[in-house]
This record gives sequence, C-alpha cells and structure tokens, in this order.
Amino acid sequence: MDPAGPSPASGPSRLAGRLGLRRSWRDWLGDLGVTAGAAVLGLLMLQTTVNEGAASPDVSVPRDLAIGAASWVVLLLWGRRRPVGVAVLMMFAQLTASTVLGTGAVAVFAVAKLRPWRTTAAVAVANMLVIVAEFRIGTASENDFREGVLVFGLLYLVLVTSGMLVRSRRQLIDSLRERARAAEEGQRLRVEEARLLERERIAREMHDVLAHRISLLAVHAGALEFRPDAPEDQRAAAGIIRQSAYEAMEDLREVIGVLRGDPGGAEADRPQPALTDVPDLVRESSAAGAEVVLDDRVPDPAAVPVRVGRHAYRIVQEGLTNARKHAPGARVRVTLDAPGGTALGIEIENPIPPGPPAAALPGAGAGLVGLGERVALLGGTLEHGRTEDGRFRLRARLPLPG
Repeated sequence: MDPAGPSPASGPSRLAGRLGLRRSWRDWLGDLGVTAGAAVLGLLMLQTTVNEGAASPDVSVPRDLAIGAASWVVLLLWGRRRPVGVAVLMMFAQLTASTVLGTGAVAVFAVAKLRPWRTTAAVAVANMLVIVAEFRIGTASENDFREGVLVFGLLYLVLVTSGMLVRSRRQLIDSLRERARAAEEGQRLRVEEARLLERERIAREMHDVLAHRISLLAVHAGALEFRPDAPEDQRAAAGIIRQSAYEAMEDLREVIGVLRGDPGGAEADRPQPALTDVPDLVRESSAAGAEVVLDDRVPDPAAVPVRVGRHAYRIVQEGLTNARKHAPGARVRVTLDAPGGTALGIEIENPIPPGPPAAALPGAGAGLVGLGERVALLGGTLEHGRTEDGRFRLRARLPLPG
C-alpha cells in the first residue's frame, strides 16, 4: 500500500471508469444518438398509451416520464460497458412505464451490436416474451394484442438485424486494419532483409577486392624478402610484411566466410565488374530482347576508380532489371556522365506503360533499397520516381576522388 496515499487524480479516474465516462468523443456521439432514439421511441409509446386511454389511473404521465428519463441515463452511462445487464434491467423496468419500452428495444440493439449472436438471441427472445405477457395482461382486445405483438416483433427483428450488421462491419474493419498492419510490417521486414542482403553483397565484393590487393602486397613483399642483393634488415622487414599480409588474408577470410553460402566456390574467384563493363551489360540486355540505348559521356571510363565503377555497374544492372520487370518492351536509355570530373552521374530512364499500374510484386522496391545502401556507402545521392512526362527515372550521383 502506498504510504503517501492515492494521487488526487486516481480517485476521479477510477470513478469515471466505473461510470463508463472514459470513452472517445465518437463513442459519446454514438451513445447519445442511441439514447436519443430510445427517448423518441419511448415518448411515442407513451403518446400511444395516452391516446388509447389504456393507462392505469394509478400511473401518471410525470411518473412515467421520470422512470423513462432514469432508464435513458442508465442506457447512456452503462449501455456500452454492460449491454446485457442493461437489457435485462430494462426488460423488467418496461413493466412499470411505457417510456421504458423504447429503452428496452434500444438496449437489445446495443446487445446485438456489442455481443455475439447467441447472447443477442437469448436477450431478444426474453424481451419479446415479457412484452407478449405485458400485452396479454394489459390489452382488452384480441386485435390490439396481435397488432402490438406484431409491431414489436418487427421492431425487434429490425433492431437485432441492424445491430448484428453494425457488429459485422466493425469486425470487418478491424480485420482489414489488422491485415494492413501485417502488410506494412511484412513490407518493413522485406525492406530490412533487402538492406541486409545488399550489405552482405557489398561485404563480399569488398572481401574480393581487399583479398586481391593484400595478395599483391604479399607477393611483392615475398619478392623483396628473397632478393639476394637486399640488405638483411630490409629482407627481415619484407618478411614481416609478407607474414602480416598472409595473416590479414586469413583473418579476412574467416570474418567474411560467415557471409558466403559456399566458401571457396566459383563466386569467390569471380572478377568484380567495373565501369568499363557497362557496355557489355547493355549488349547483354539488348541481346535478351530489350531496347537499351547507352549514352556514355565519360571521357575515360578506365580512369574511374574500381570501387566507384563497381557500384555504378550494379546501379545500371538494377535499373535495367526494374525496367524489364515493370515496363517490358519499353525503350530504356542509360546515360553516364562525369561533369567536371568531380562526380559520376548515372541515369536510367524508361516510359511507363499505359493503363492502370500493375499490382506490386512481392518484394517490390527491395532492389532500390539495396542501391540506396551502395550510394550511401560512397557518400552519393540517389533519386527515383515518375517524371511529369510519364517516365520513370533512376538517377544516382557518385563522388569521384579529387
């Protein structure tokens, strides 16, 4: 028990919860509308009773209105939290006042809206039995009895059906929202998986490049170590360099080995692409049936650093793949440029097919996420999207070393 006692707000908060006051403004509007319907229906029943002269001399209109008003307050405050209890209470209270007949009917509607159909059927049947008994006792004419039972039977049928439809619609909306949340979560996981896979792929490429360079370092150090005319101290230093390079290659192979699906396979020895391989990539796409135009404005593609050229090749490769997937048969234009020699510009552009957009394929957008990882690794920028003239453009800018 808290020695300081309950906070000032805890008492009113618990009281509001017990009274059913904690609800959204939409719920309040809905409950007020339902209560207003109960009041209108109850007043109509009271007016009918007064007009037909069927009221008992011991029951006055003010007393009937007072009981009806109390039932409306109960329906407003507890009809949402305790629909079955309120419906059972109104089932017996309607024996004391005509105005409660409307509240009882609306309470059955609340049960149909908030509870399963079995509970709704039991409450509705029980209410109808009470109404039948009330009409049998209080109605002198057999015709009036049949008419009253028929009217209330139809009224209850409409209210129960409407409440169940509202409940079904609410469940459907909740299900659709849950599916939308699941779809968003699935898309987020797919994007995250694509990002991790692309990082893994980049790590593999870096491993191949670093392994090549370290092996060259070890070869040259070994040549210096065993050179006959080299001083002893240089030979010793070269031996240390060669041994360190060998150990670095082993450490690198051990670290990156967890990323490889088949260590030591053909992929490990595959040469990495460069910017000079882009024309071959374009020719391969053209040979496969695509219409690809290459506009190469780079003065000396071989002078572009291997690291930048490798990522540029992958960007063009992904752009051509997206074009084949989303705009098959469209004419694709690939532009390479290096204005001022400060950055390498890559642009892949193709027209968007006419008609409604195709349904998103599983994993759509994952390739662009991977390109974003590559471009961010180099400190560049990546833009993609529709243009005003109805084309799709993928544009990347990769900084070049000064």
